[in-house]
Amino acid sequence: MSDTRRKSFAKLTQKDAAAAAARHEMLYSGRRGGARAVFAFADLSGLDLSGRNLADADFTGAILEETNFAGARLDSASFFGADLRRANLTHASLRRGDLRGVCLRGANLIGADLYEADLREGTIAEKDKYGNLRVMQHDVGPSELPAALLNSANLERAKLNGVFAVQADFTDAMMRYCHLSRANLRQARMTGANLENADLSGCNLTGANLSGAVLVGIRMDMAITDGADFSNTLTSHASGRQPDELPIPIDELLESHARWVETDGREGKPADLSGMDLRKVEALGKRPLTALIAPNAILYGLDLEGVSLQGSNLQNADLRSVKLSGADLRGVNLSGAKLNYANLRDAKLGPLMISDARLLPARLDRICARYADARGADFRRVNLSGSDLSYANLTDANMRDAEIADADLTGAKLPALFVETAAAAS
Repeated sequence: MSDTRRKSFAKLTQKDAAAAAARHEMLYSGRRGGARAVFAFADLSGLDLSGRNLADADFTGAILEETNFAGARLDSASFFGADLRRANLTHASLRRGDLRGVCLRGANLIGADLYEADLREGTIAEKDKYGNLRVMQHDVGPSELPAALLNSANLERAKLNGVFAVQADFTDAMMRYCHLSRANLRQARMTGANLENADLSGCNLTGANLSGAVLVGIRMDMAITDGADFSNTLTSHASGRQPDELPIPIDELLESHARWVETDGREGKPADLSGMDLRKVEALGKRPLTALIAPNAILYGLDLEGVSLQGSNLQNADLRSVKLSGADLRGVNLSGAKLNYANLRDAKLGPLMISDARLLPARLDRICARYADARGADFRRVNLSGSDLSYANLTDANMRDAEIADADLTGAKLPALFVETAAAAS
């Protein structure tokens, strides 16, 4: 933006912005003296509004270069046509925000919540003295996100139609049902992103990296994919070993396993489902699966609530978005497994008693469990060393004697007792 254009915007001081934010928070909480924050066409560049509640505030056309919104609540706020270059929006909540026509060049949105946010093309116009409309905008064209950081951001159902996001980083982002038609994603990094049922029709994905991404149910009509990396992606197509490749029907195999469990090994035999794609196996969670052998298996998105998997081998398995609430996972081997967005609420992950003198601790070392919901789960004596628990919810989880060496707990919600113990130890 030119210096002339910048001078036409009212420059707010930190004191001005803080006072307006405080009045907005008063209004939001129903206190007297409150007023909606209106920063339209104002210059707030470089100011600190981190942690403030500015939901429904008006930032239309504002200059917000390098403004600090870290951890701020900005739900349903209007940023229509705003300049957010290099702004800090880490962990900010922008749910259903209006970001049409924004410039987010080099902005930091790591861990931000953009659920149903609107980032489609937008321009701002005003009437001149003759009554004609004159376009006012920082940069002509669609919303811009080149080199923006959206690692682990939530973009579920967000509208990014036609967005310019060259070299943007969407690593491990949640992008289910995301609208990306006609988006320019050249050389974008989307490794591990969940794009289930996303619309990528007409996208330019030249040189983009989608390795390890979830591409189940996506639309890619007319997409340009020259030089794109689609290695190790999970699609709607069958992957790995298939149940119909087994020597006997899988239902019979699981029935034999159930008899082996119920008779303590006297009848039947354990099922070996190593490397198998189990996504289409019906009612898998309704069967006793104790001591199941299924390393490298694919169980993405399955409903396994309350399942019995004690002592099972699920090493390096894909359990992303799996429902495991209330499951019995004592003594399980999940080393290296993918558990991003898995539901582990109230799951039992403590040690399994094998005999009067022997306990088998569960192994969750090197797992990737970003955004997993593990509220109330039992992690006693669990090996979590080297695991990625970024943004996981571990509220009220029992982590007594858990091994967490080199674990990544960035943004995780930890149990109060665990935080107090860690603080005392340091």
